[in-house]
Amino acid sequence: MQKAPILSLFPLTAQVNGRGHLSIGGCDIVELATEFGTPLYIFDETTLRGKCAEFRREFGSRYPDTTVIYACKAFTNLSLIRLLNEEGLGLDVVSGGEIGIAKQARFPLDRVYFHGNNKSAAELRQALEWGIGRVVVDNFHELAMLGEIAEKMKRTVDILLRFSPAVDPHTHKYISTGILDTKFGFPLASLEEAVTRAMSMPRLKLLGLHLHIGSLITEMDPYRQAIDVALRFAAEMKQKHGFELNELNTGGGMAVQYTLDAPVPPVSAYAEAIASEVVSKCKELKLAKPALVVEPGRAIVGQAGVAVYTVGAVKDIPGIRRYVSVDGGMGDNIRPAIYGSRYEAILANRVPSEEEPKPTVTICGRYCESGDILIRDIDLPPISPGDILAVPDCGAYCIPMSSNYNAAFKPALVMVKDGKARIIRRRETLEDLTRCDA
Repeated sequence: MQKAPILSLFPLTAQVNGRGHLSIGGCDIVELATEFGTPLYIFDETTLRGKCAEFRREFGSRYPDTTVIYACKAFTNLSLIRLLNEEGLGLDVVSGGEIGIAKQARFPLDRVYFHGNNKSAAELRQALEWGIGRVVVDNFHELAMLGEIAEKMKRTVDILLRFSPAVDPHTHKYISTGILDTKFGFPLASLEEAVTRAMSMPRLKLLGLHLHIGSLITEMDPYRQAIDVALRFAAEMKQKHGFELNELNTGGGMAVQYTLDAPVPPVSAYAEAIASEVVSKCKELKLAKPALVVEPGRAIVGQAGVAVYTVGAVKDIPGIRRYVSVDGGMGDNIRPAIYGSRYEAILANRVPSEEEPKPTVTICGRYCESGDILIRDIDLPPISPGDILAVPDCGAYCIPMSSNYNAAFKPALVMVKDGKARIIRRRETLEDLTRCDA
């Protein structure tokens, strides 16, 4: 079987079959496009399970008391939640809707952590009623509201306090969450007051601290700096107020590789940096080692997902640009429009050799926006209407941020394994678009 460098960005089972077609999970992508239509999102079960196992192995071997929590905002689906349960992961949710999906999937809710900077009273009551594992408290308003709700319901709830360690993760400003100027978490200057207030509330059981410095982080020093801040603060609070740090949640942010020229560290590098910093700093500060929680999202599902499109119109502007239009775009993947995200792509119906000439084109979507550009200036072999284009690393944040702009239908999702494909979400219909209308 042919193995091109770009296949390293695709799911672990990706290869080129004897017909020269891209294959994932033993399934011919061209055949899947014919059977299920396009746009189509394909998720590889082998890659998903492999990533879950890799995180458990790499962190667990270095810090045995580690819990791996999947960040649902990256992509949530009933089939995926059931798979994560089978793999022994917990869930990080940020809304009542995500809690509801977890409950519908029969996920053990005591392994669910509830995040969010503006949780509603209704969501908090629902979380307590359903026996959520942890509430990650984000601000003083929520702390007071949760205390009142817990008292009225006569429920004791385990909490963590999220704070900003004021560490720059050196990533895109829209996905930097641990800096001082952020909407998330208590600023460090207010955290002592949050600790003392939480400890004084009889129905709130303060277990520890939570921090999350951002997404797509490729450097290890920001993690080390944030952990240093957290543990020094914990040591000070223990001395002043008797606070015991039973749990430290260091968040997620582990990167995936989107383009061939931008490699990222392996999971083992993140595990080594985080685990070793916790161990050494606890020893230095004479703290008992807390339970460690990590929250990968993108790093679990990113590589496992592939977007598949059919090529339509091809427009030449001589001397300027060739636009290749596909039947999806910003409606199913808005990341390039809002983050300037870059992707690679391949022709799934005729994977080229490395020597084949590849003119530069721009892949654009079908939506009525000039900003609807999926990939600007990519080298691909000559493309014609009807070709099948596959874009790797689309498992995270594409479908969750998708929309019905231009009254387009959201795409179907399929899971593949051992040559078989099953629908995990059907394509939308006109009835879906008007179901809520009056």
